[in-house]
Amino acid sequence: MADTLSHKLIAAHLVGGEMIPGHEIALRMDQALLQDVLGTLVMLELDAMGLERVHTNPSVQYIDHTLIQQDNINADAHLFLKSACERLGVWYSGPGNGISHPVHMERFGVPGQSLVGCDSHTTAAGALGMLAIGAGGIEVAMAMAGEALYLPMPEIIGVHLEGELPDWVSAKDVILELLRRHGVAGAKNCVLEYHGPGLEALDAMDRHVLANMGTEMGATASVFPCDEVTRDFLRSRGRETDWQPLAADPGCRYDRTEHIDLARLEPLIALPSSPDKVVPVAEAAGQPLYQAYIGSSGNPGYRDFAVVAEIVKGHNVADNVSLDINPSTRQVLGALIAEGHLSKLVEAGARLHQPGCNGCIGMGQAPAAGRNSLRTVPRNFPGRSGTREDSVFLCSPETAAASALAGVITDPRSLDMAYPRIQEPARMVVNDSWFVPPLPPERARRVQLLATDNTPQLPALASLPERIEAPILLKAGDNVSTDDIMPAGAQVMPLWSNVYASAEHTFASLDPVYVDRVRQRGAAGHVIVGGDNYGQGSSRENAALVPRLLGLQVVVAKSIARIHWQNLPCFGVLPLTFADPADYDRVSQGQRLAIDDLPDQLSGDGTIRASLDGEALTLHHQLSPRQIEILSAGSVINWLRHRPAPTTQEALS
Repeated sequence: MADTLSHKLIAAHLVGGEMIPGHEIALRMDQALLQDVLGTLVMLELDAMGLERVHTNPSVQYIDHTLIQQDNINADAHLFLKSACERLGVWYSGPGNGISHPVHMERFGVPGQSLVGCDSHTTAAGALGMLAIGAGGIEVAMAMAGEALYLPMPEIIGVHLEGELPDWVSAKDVILELLRRHGVAGAKNCVLEYHGPGLEALDAMDRHVLANMGTEMGATASVFPCDEVTRDFLRSRGRETDWQPLAADPGCRYDRTEHIDLARLEPLIALPSSPDKVVPVAEAAGQPLYQAYIGSSGNPGYRDFAVVAEIVKGHNVADNVSLDINPSTRQVLGALIAEGHLSKLVEAGARLHQPGCNGCIGMGQAPAAGRNSLRTVPRNFPGRSGTREDSVFLCSPETAAASALAGVITDPRSLDMAYPRIQEPARMVVNDSWFVPPLPPERARRVQLLATDNTPQLPALASLPERIEAPILLKAGDNVSTDDIMPAGAQVMPLWSNVYASAEHTFASLDPVYVDRVRQRGAAGHVIVGGDNYGQGSSRENAALVPRLLGLQVVVAKSIARIHWQNLPCFGVLPLTFADPADYDRVSQGQRLAIDDLPDQLSGDGTIRASLDGEALTLHHQLSPRQIEILSAGSVINWLRHRPAPTTQEALS
């Protein structure tokens, strides 16, 4: 039988379950990726599990988010993470090396292997033919401890590409076109598998752009074949021996199909404040501009910076426009210097920042309130930039550069110049001295964790009660993101490793008095109600853990984004959906939800019979038997501590 590449990769790592869409499967994870703000929680979880050494190889801890050292908190966290890496057998990539996703592709990505990361954009490694999946930190910790990664078997969407991109159109416009067609939940519980003759014209970092931002459609993963383009990428980094040919079988069938003629695309832009509010740049042209921001994991390639350098060469950035250059990796920055592109950017008036996530996650480069910022980042959720009243557009480097010169949003096709064709240098140096390798086990056992006041032990969580009766303390609308639940930015993100301190900021932008209402109830539980796609965006597990610490017992929504849906039961929160979405309109903040006989109801057919102020309300759950066990125990850590050691197949049955 002819198989898709996604099916081949999943089958090669399957250790439990059936490959039937929607059924829970268990996958062996070869590699693990950690970023710093969630890596701290992962390390605390591994310590709570009593793990001596990780099983995934390589496991790599990146310092790429917490780079602003306005006080000691971030610097202390870096030392804690380095000590944890030494103790547990994890590679350490320190401040200045760059963003985890492109650095991992450069140094550690291996076609055909599986990768789990505590960052939703871990999917970017699919550009190399990897099965790369973002997950909550607790699930990453379990994979690093040798457990399987569990998730619903995804549908496979075949995205057939043909033709070649016209001048002034690039990879960002391709993924924006898919978002325009299908929205931020259009690939939930799906893998986007790219194929077709159009791939030949997309280099490995172009593919990274698409694989990275598949997450914005809710995709579990994005997969590209491993072909000569991939071979060129690995050869240029001295790793051609890691290459192997990988492709779908001729004649394979996809669960769903999509077709894009690259030649028919035009420059696109996502309007504030969602990645799927996509229109042609021409429709937004003429609006005033405050900032143009180049970089992030959404456009991290050498080409993405070099093309901007060639566009602005010999010109000056418009008055009152900040052109922010955020190099993605130390390697890319070195190549830009060697090839003379950095000087062109600086001479045109650009501002240079250190390699890292930085402004993409609100850690610096925040725009002025209400002023338009064009960014090549993957997300433009409200306030994510670090400015609560922001106005962030998503676009290609070409559109951002053209607009920076004009001072207004500009279709790059209107520029009076030939389109710059950029070739990546034949040799992109990766220096192993930039990374700290794992210590040998005998030395690792002697390392003490450098814990701080900002890395307290995780809270003990109570098991699930037989009956829940609690008020609804928050009713939210559609597409609530994890940024809305647990804010990022330079003020809050350094506190993420301290769930007690970060709790004070829960839902700060969406409902500033939510925490006050919770505090008024003391230790009593409560319920949150959401619309469609509740918990979209980042994989941050503290968006589940911290509300649980505040007493959250149940989330009821029209639908829940995949990673957040998996994070909630990991910390003892029951995720439910309305049997009839129209019942969402019946619900009001302050009403009381009651559910009796929870253990019996959870073991049934997925139907949960509840009451809302005494009136019957039918809800659904889609939890597996394994997830119900975890939920009943109160958390994954409780479950791991007290369970016998079942086989993976037993856990699935």
